[in-house]
This record gives sequence, C-alpha cells and structure tokens, in this order.
Amino acid sequence: MMIKRLLCVDDDKITLTFIKLVVTKASFAEEIFAKMNGKEAIDYYSELSATPIEDYPELIFLDLNMPVMNGWEFLDEFTTNYYPKFNKTRIIILSSSTTPSEKAKALNYPMVIDFLSKPLTIHALKALPLGE
Repeated sequence: MMIKRLLCVDDDKITLTFIKLVVTKASFAEEIFAKMNGKEAIDYYSELSATPIEDYPELIFLDLNMPVMNGWEFLDEFTTNYYPKFNKTRIIILSSSTTPSEKAKALNYPMVIDFLSKPLTIHALKALPLGE
C-alpha cells in the first residue's frame, strides 16, 4: 500500500534521512515532508489550514524527544486545534526510548495507531495497520 503524503517529525537529520531511504525503498509514500520539531510541524498544519483539505499528510512519523516542542506537546496541540479538520491523519510514534506507560499514553490519542522503535525498517513499514 502506498500513501500520498508522509510527514516525518524528528530533530535528528540522520534519522530523517534514514526514514526517507526506507520509505522510498519500500515505495511507501509518494511525497515525504520533514520537520525538525513539533513547533515546525504545528506551523506546517497552520499553513495547511488555509489550503484545500485533501492536500495534507495521511500519516505522521513522530519522535517524542525533541527540542522546542516535543512529541507530547505536538500531540496535545494537534488534537485540540488541528485534528478536527485533519481527522484522516494518523500518527505513528517513532522513538528510540519507550516505556510501556509512554506507549499506553500515546495510544490514548485518537489519531495514534502504532508505536515503533527506531530505527525504522521496511518490515516494520509493511506491517503497519494502515488498512481503512
């Protein structure tokens, strides 16, 4: 299955490059956008709010530990201010350090569908629960 638009939110450029390589190799997404922290991602959604509704990422890979605005802060802001409009967006937490309580907390957000450990693999991509 290929999605049209993927947004990757991570403060590590090497991780972003690696995600792009894996996603491209797996033919997983037509377009890949990258933001370096939650604030950049929120600003991106703020800009998208003024565009046609179908032009937004279907899926977000979200890191939790980032400067400026972390993944939790992004989830809170996105849920409150952007999810009502962008309610087809699904989020996968992509983190290098996860605890069971963090995983449970993340899955309480309505748009979070999975929690993966870094690094992302083609196998993990193909196993994602993306069916409608």
